[in-house]
Amino acid sequence: MQPAQQIQDELYVSYSQLFTYSTCSLKYKYQYVEQRQPERISANLPFGKAIHAALELYYRDMMQTGLPPQVEHMLGVFCVSLLKQIDESEIPIIYKKELPDVESMLTMGEAMIMEFYKEVNLDGFEIVGVEVPLSAPLYNADREQLDIKLFGVIDLLLKDNSGNFLCVDNKTSKQKKSQSAVDEDLQLTAYSYLLAANGYTFPRAQIQCRFDVLRKLKSPSFEHYKTTRSAEDRKRFAKLTASVLKGIENRIFYPTSSWLCADCQFRDACKDW
Repeated sequence: MQPAQQIQDELYVSYSQLFTYSTCSLKYKYQYVEQRQPERISANLPFGKAIHAALELYYRDMMQTGLPPQVEHMLGVFCVSLLKQIDESEIPIIYKKELPDVESMLTMGEAMIMEFYKEVNLDGFEIVGVEVPLSAPLYNADREQLDIKLFGVIDLLLKDNSGNFLCVDNKTSKQKKSQSAVDEDLQLTAYSYLLAANGYTFPRAQIQCRFDVLRKLKSPSFEHYKTTRSAEDRKRFAKLTASVLKGIENRIFYPTSSWLCADCQFRDACKDW
């Protein structure tokens, strides 16, 4: 059993796979090893993807033409993406308190995109890339290169007037993020690892990172959470990744209870485990 997917004769593991295993290895088994069909999906998933599609349109137009798209175009992309996902889903969608039905999702999404359009500010930055795919070799604790690479797609890569790169990940959330959670988030560490390994910065340099969060509130807000990742952070990430891959190879899978259980796609299977 391989712990990674094969792309053009090379093995890759994504941050999503690493995160899933580290938070609940049993869910990893159901999702990536057995490839079970989910029992349910949270409405947050198609909603987030639709918002993401609208923001991607904005940044691509800005990168290619220097001009933003019409906000109506963004709203159209959001609407089409959301309705298409819902119409084509063969898996039951579980609606949330803040998103109780499709109409509320459309209303909330429109308000969030309007807030983004009003507040987004790229002054002092050049857009280097949108949806930037990167891969890099992984190493074990003895610094020996593994036959599996890390793969990830960075939502937005910016460069400031001093030539420093800023890695941005777009999020939707109801809750406010704490700075400690942002500083410890492994997703940004993974992206930092990919950027350093691909020569975007010196190996020992710090990398600037940021979460751009559109919050699902009655009056939506667009918030920025800045942080940095050091060479030591990347070294620790590589060590953690090697341990996760070893656990997968040894078929160590067990349930882990956390706040993530509420939206788990395999909750029933877990109860029967």
